[in-house]
Amino acid sequence: MRNPSPPPGRTGRPGRPRSAAADAAILAATRDALVELGWSKLTMGDVSTRAGVAKTTLYRRWAGKNELVVDAVAELFDSLELPDRGSLEADIENVVLQFAALLRRPEARTALMAVVAESTRDEALRDRIRSAIVDRQKRLVVLGRERAQARGELPYEEDEELACRTTDLIFDVIAGTVVHRALVSSEPVDELWVATFTALLMHGLRGPALA
Repeated sequence: MRNPSPPPGRTGRPGRPRSAAADAAILAATRDALVELGWSKLTMGDVSTRAGVAKTTLYRRWAGKNELVVDAVAELFDSLELPDRGSLEADIENVVLQFAALLRRPEARTALMAVVAESTRDEALRDRIRSAIVDRQKRLVVLGRERAQARGELPYEEDEELACRTTDLIFDVIAGTVVHRALVSSEPVDELWVATFTALLMHGLRGPALA
């Protein structure tokens, strides 16, 4: 099975040391500026002022606003975790609730919706979203399936290509449903909804097998 993509490369001078603190400040400033200004009014100058760094510092790290905003979103999504809850069902419920809580944060909602909307007109931006956010977050699906297989809850797949397609489908179903529920329909993603959704995911449209 292919590994989730590593963090996207950023522009930079070879050998120049990076400051993790400066990166964190820049990404946080980007999210704050997006909430306050929106995509169209956001500039690299706004971010540099808020972060307290020179504009040249930004351009040494990111080629432009598109890359910077995607990385600011990706940093939020990288905080998602999949602690072992003892069963596949419990693992799914936990990560979906984490995801929903993340989407309730104004900076996450605004940033994600902004980059997705802009990507409809920018193929390079779509590619960056895929590599920096989507492919990296598939790590959670890979980990969850591996645990479930080790517990005997899911069968192992010998065909690597089929396993990758299954990983993609699981990710699309979970992420797509939660994003639509939270951001498009603006309906609550609470524990009852998550339990119902997880049951549907586990048992399919036919429902749980009768004893």
